[in-house]
Amino acid sequence: MKRAIIAIAAGLATIYVAVAGPADAQPVTLRFGQVPSTVRAVTSIYLYIAEHEGFLAREGIRLEFIPIEGGTDKMVAALDAGRVDIAHTATPYLIQAELAGSDAVAIAGEVANPVYSLIVRPEITSYADLKGKQIGLSLPVDTISISMRKLLAQNGLGGADYTVKELVGTPVRFACLKSGECAGVPLGQPNDLEAVQQSYRRLGDSTQAVSAFQFQVIAVRRAFAAANKETVVHFVRALADAFRFIRDPANRDEVIKTVAERTGSSEPIARATIALYFDPDKGVLPRQAELDLKGLDQVIAFMGAGGVLKGPLPAAARFVDLQYLRAAGVE
Repeated sequence: MKRAIIAIAAGLATIYVAVAGPADAQPVTLRFGQVPSTVRAVTSIYLYIAEHEGFLAREGIRLEFIPIEGGTDKMVAALDAGRVDIAHTATPYLIQAELAGSDAVAIAGEVANPVYSLIVRPEITSYADLKGKQIGLSLPVDTISISMRKLLAQNGLGGADYTVKELVGTPVRFACLKSGECAGVPLGQPNDLEAVQQSYRRLGDSTQAVSAFQFQVIAVRRAFAAANKETVVHFVRALADAFRFIRDPANRDEVIKTVAERTGSSEPIARATIALYFDPDKGVLPRQAELDLKGLDQVIAFMGAGGVLKGPLPAAARFVDLQYLRAAGVE
């Protein structure tokens, strides 16, 4: 009888251990590198959702946000220096860094095909009016600049038809537009919608020039991920659930409210932003943190066409490690 009781107790203990999630243990802290200007951006809402809805806690993960000044071009350097464990970065910077010997690799998708509107001053009524004017773009290698140059070329403006001021971050470019120094700039949401309300004009957007992109990714050092595989898988699983939550129509009103609160925009602007993403779906955000290799191939092709990369061009698979998404049940 005593042996039977011990066996039952042992069985129950085994069941408890099996069902007890990582949240029952002490949470693991991951240092997440983030561009300060994106902390309250629409594209960072998934991080707030992952925390607010308890997805990170369920997986036993705590994020410590580390601000990295200077834009996503500084993120891979922060990873390589060990200042952060995980970071978001624009794909061209990851590609360039890896080709130069960085240990960084993409493990999940963040923003896939962003909508950047070309917003111009009220007196600009057409693309032709931009000829001879100054346009505020991001760094030359940035996908924002690549897509905007392509949009301008499609509408009759070559690189010699305008001057460029390099400005990193939507708020900085918007300030240049307001000052009159820039005749046009690419803006993300909600700033582009707010600009239109302030009588600025919207000539077009990046999705008219680029139909498939992998704009930003979540990256780690390969060595760190290999040494902390279980933790990285739990982190990726939490992100996947956050993106599923955002995309679920049943959560639309809650997501709109969150966008308004986090960005400081009005609820109508927040609703228009979400409609821009999902009605119809433009592929702005991943469905469950997946990586779009075809979209990454497109980035590489554009970098090659722009002379940033020399041939033969590398394959997208070189810059990603899908094992963590697969282990999280995504890929």
